[in-house]
Amino acid sequence: MPMEPDAGPAHRGPAVQDRYPDDFAWCYGCGRHNPAGLHLKTYPDGDETVTVFEPRPEHMAVPGFVYGGLIASLIDCHSMATASLALYRRDGHRLGDPEPVPRCVTASLKVDYLRPTPLGVPLTVRGRVVELGQRKAVVESELYAGETLCARGQVVAVLAPPAMTPGPAGAERRPG
Repeated sequence: MPMEPDAGPAHRGPAVQDRYPDDFAWCYGCGRHNPAGLHLKTYPDGDETVTVFEPRPEHMAVPGFVYGGLIASLIDCHSMATASLALYRRDGHRLGDPEPVPRCVTASLKVDYLRPTPLGVPLTVRGRVVELGQRKAVVESELYAGETLCARGQVVAVLAPPAMTPGPAGAERRPG
């Protein structure tokens, strides 16, 4: 059952995605620099993380319900932020430290759709790390509409490979 974050996202300090390096902040789901993106925000909540997102009419599968691709994106981006935060904390950092949060990418994404997810209500994703290695984390996330569990995901996140890390060509990869 979901629990709302203690003080609400507006009062929780920075989101994990706010601490990604600029060259890694372009993701459609969570990139703060992507003007067309969803701008998902993930916040620590004890040993878990939480993201709240309200789907818009364009996220419809059939009237009244969210399409599965959005649900997968919410679980994916939330889980990447959860893994990134776990690796950051493991290295002795706290969210808000001056060092940027490491960026993870998806190695595996499995989503179980448990019941239709309604439009018109905020969706809450809660995640927790179930395995933490040197370069990877396994995250389990659950997506709720209100108090109803609608989907569950397991995601393997790995640190972004060197070919994706910022460098002289980084600016050339950036849109616009």
